[in-house]
Amino acid sequence: MSKITFIGAGSTVFAKNVLGDCMFVPALAGFEFALFDIDEQRLKDSENMLNNLKNNYNCNITIKSYSDRKEALREAKYVINAIQVGGYKPSTVIDFEIPKKYGLQQTIADTTGIGGIFRALRTIPVMLDFAKDIEEVCPDALFLNYTNPMAALTGAMLRYTNVKTIGLCHSVQICTEHLFRDLEMDHVGIEERIAGINHMAWLLEVKRDGKDLYPEIKRRAKEKQKTKHDDMVRYELMDKFGYYITESSEHNAEYHPYFIKKNYPELIERFNIPLDEYPRRCVSQIERWETMREEMVNNSQLTHTRSHEYGSRIIEAMETNVPFKFGGNLLNTGRLISNLPENAVVEVPCVVDRNGIMPTYIGDLPEQLAALNRTNINTQLLTIEAAITGKREHVYQAAMLDPHTSAELSMDDIIAMCDELIEAHGEWLPQFVNSKVEV
Repeated sequence: MSKITFIGAGSTVFAKNVLGDCMFVPALAGFEFALFDIDEQRLKDSENMLNNLKNNYNCNITIKSYSDRKEALREAKYVINAIQVGGYKPSTVIDFEIPKKYGLQQTIADTTGIGGIFRALRTIPVMLDFAKDIEEVCPDALFLNYTNPMAALTGAMLRYTNVKTIGLCHSVQICTEHLFRDLEMDHVGIEERIAGINHMAWLLEVKRDGKDLYPEIKRRAKEKQKTKHDDMVRYELMDKFGYYITESSEHNAEYHPYFIKKNYPELIERFNIPLDEYPRRCVSQIERWETMREEMVNNSQLTHTRSHEYGSRIIEAMETNVPFKFGGNLLNTGRLISNLPENAVVEVPCVVDRNGIMPTYIGDLPEQLAALNRTNINTQLLTIEAAITGKREHVYQAAMLDPHTSAELSMDDIIAMCDELIEAHGEWLPQFVNSKVEV
C-alpha cells in the first residue's frame, strides 16, 4: 500500500486542507494517509475529522494514526511537514516579548527578523531528525515542507540531508488574485511571472493579451494609498521599487528597515501596521478551537472543497504524469536566479510530473529586487550556519544582518537580546546554552 505521511497532523485545519484535497485525487485510491503528531489529543481529533470526510465521500483510502514517527514514515512515498516547534506557548510568546523589552517590535515573526531566526534555530534540529528517519525507512520519498521559516528550513534540508525536499507556500497562487480584487480589476485571463525568495517574490510581469497591466495597477494603487487599507506596505514598496511583492503587508513590514521604527512611531499609523498580529491570531484561534472542534471533529456531515494548496496537485502530477505548474522553493542550483547566491533558497515557477520537479530558469531579477532579496538571504544563510554548527556567534551575526533588527538596535543590544532569547528557549536550543562567546 502506498503511503502519504503527515507530520504535524495535529494541525487539524491544515490537515483537512491538504489531506482533504488528496481525497479528491482518484489516482490516490488505495493509499494510506499516515498521521503523526506529538499531541495525542490533536492527533486523534485529526484522525476523526479525516475519517468523517472519508466516509462522506466514500474514499478508497486508509486513515491511520501513529505514536511512533519512524513507523509513520516507513515506506512513505510522500511526506508532508507542518510542525511548530515550541508552539504558541512558550516559544512564540518568548519570540515577541523579549525583543519588545529591547524596543524591537514585530508583526508575525515566523520568517525573518529575530522571531524568524529563533523559530528556525529550534526547528532545524527537529527536521534533521526527521531526515535521519526518512533516509532510513523511506529514502525515495518527496518531502513537502509547509513549515516556516520556509527558506531557512528548506535550505537546511536540501544542503545537509539526502531528502528530496520542496518548500511550499500559498502566497504565490493568491498574489495577483488578491491584488486585482483589491484594485477592482478583472483577474480573468491574465499572464503572470513571479520569482524571488519565499515571502519576498516579485510579480515581475503581469499581462493580458500581451498588454502590460502594471501601469493601470500602479495608477489605481497610488489612488488607493490616499485612504487607509490593509495592503499599504506592499503598495509603498511597489511605488518605490517598481514591483508588487507576493506576501502580505503585515509580513513585509518586518522584512525591511523602513516601516517599524521606534523613532518614527507615526509610520505604524500611516501604513496601518498591525504590531503583535501573530500572537493576536494565535489567541483568537485557541479561543475558537472548541467551537471549531465541534464543527470539524465531531461533525459526521463534514464536507470539503479542494483548496488552493499545491500539495495534492503535486502528488497528483507525480502519480498521473499530467504536468502541474506551481511556485516552489528550492536551492538556487545553477543560478536559477542568476544575481542571487547559489546556496540560497529561491521561489520560482516549477513544473512537476512523474519525472520529478523541474524549476524554471529566471535569469537576473531587476537589481533593486535582487538587492532586497539578498538582505533577507544574508540572515537566512547565517541562521542555517548557526543551527548546523551550534556556534552562538552565528546567531548574533544572523541577527545583526537582519534589516529590521539592525536598523533598530545596537550590536551590544542585539547580542544581549540573543543571549536572553537563548536562555529563555532553553530546552529547545540546547546546543547554544553553554556556548556563550564574546564577539
